[in-house]
Amino acid sequence: MAITASMVKELRDTTGAGMMDAKKALTETDGDMEAAVDWLRTKGLAKAAKKSGRTAAEGLVAVKVEGGHGVAVEVNSETDFVGKNADFQKMVAGIANAAVSVSDIDALNAAEIGGKPVSTVITDAIATIGENMSVRRMQSIDGDLVVSYVHNAAAPDMGKIGVLVAMTGGDETLGKQIAMHIAAVNPASLSEDDLDPAVVEKEKQV
Repeated sequence: MAITASMVKELRDTTGAGMMDAKKALTETDGDMEAAVDWLRTKGLAKAAKKSGRTAAEGLVAVKVEGGHGVAVEVNSETDFVGKNADFQKMVAGIANAAVSVSDIDALNAAEIGGKPVSTVITDAIATIGENMSVRRMQSIDGDLVVSYVHNAAAPDMGKIGVLVAMTGGDETLGKQIAMHIAAVNPASLSEDDLDPAVVEKEKQV
């Protein structure tokens, strides 16, 4: 039986399993949805599925710079405690490394770490650590010089706040100072011209 994208989506929505796991489950069970759910359960993915509805609002931001290309990835967990876990940090670093060569979050979830798609690595970590986790977002930047900064780093190149600065001219020291300023002030934009006029007017009134 041909396995369609809509079938994979339905199984993922039902179980919270990763895309590749859902597809494999359907393939192994010849498209039988009920049997596919049972297949996922026997593979130890039910524990992860049960936690998929819980809010993951903590975690870490990891930054990675290679030449004139930089990427920042946010990986969420349920509690701040997990962000201090060495296995979680190692996983986040691996995800950031994988993010360097992809363009968006979907491609990142499909990218492989140690022969497994990132989506499967996350699912395995949920089952092992016992908390819901997710790759929430990623952002990349390019320039003549790209500099990264992490505020209050929990581990090398990862923490609660990560900043990437792309520059033409200047040097790494200046870039680092700008990145630190951004981390401290959290500006809404680079220029007033980029802001919504309504926001500017409101600020003037304030």
